[in-house]
Amino acid sequence: MSQHALTLSGLTKTFGDTNAVHNVSLEIEPGQFVGVIGRSGAGKSTLLRLLNRLIDPSDGSVSFGGQEITALRGRALRQWRADCAMIFQQFNLVDRLDVLTNVLIGRLAHHGFLSSMTMNFSDVERTMAIQALDRLDLVPQALQRAGTLSGGQQQRVAIAKALVQQPRIMLADEPIASLDPANATKVMDALAAINSEDGLTVLVNLHTLDTARAYCDRIIAMRAGRVMFDGTAAQLTDGVVRDIYGTEGLMEFNEAVTSTAARPHVTA
Repeated sequence: MSQHALTLSGLTKTFGDTNAVHNVSLEIEPGQFVGVIGRSGAGKSTLLRLLNRLIDPSDGSVSFGGQEITALRGRALRQWRADCAMIFQQFNLVDRLDVLTNVLIGRLAHHGFLSSMTMNFSDVERTMAIQALDRLDLVPQALQRAGTLSGGQQQRVAIAKALVQQPRIMLADEPIASLDPANATKVMDALAAINSEDGLTVLVNLHTLDTARAYCDRIIAMRAGRVMFDGTAAQLTDGVVRDIYGTEGLMEFNEAVTSTAARPHVTA
């Protein structure tokens, strides 16, 4: 479990004339389960990519445990991307490779150039991968090609792949957006279990209000790149959402609930 806070100070990202993320300052405490909500184009995905350093900020900074993340280069940056694991909406797996190999790819940041090129993994790493698959109820699929799995299974493989990175923070960018309710529940339950059992800080972008309320200790609502709300699920009432997003925004959130699942997050 990481004892370090993640600190965002004046974080800004512009694309041409558009402020995708504008002057965001937050402190994410260790072990929190944080949901980031907002309508499409609110800046949620850009925010997570800034934290993982998949893109660089136009202004402001990110720090973790006193380390300036926005200043990292080369090997130190690759290590940060391993420490700050990212789960994508579209799974980011290699369809033609089996599930076990896809999970082991999460270990490549810990390898030198040559062993990365040959994908030469140790027995210890293979054991780590099997243990991660076991946590996600996917051991029977270990030797199946990833492309043959359902969307929900592929997303759980992606979580197992993130787990073997042995990260200090886990980011998930709309991980249930393309899943049916049953698979969405399995994925959210898996993230909640990792958060509570491992004490891992989890930040997840969500398009559905009820899912955020059910699972997250803390909810951050964004609009037009700005943070409009930062508080607990209980504080994020329909009235607050209506004030932030208007009636149409509230309707959009509530309608989206029918396409995903919301199950209470139980802490250990």
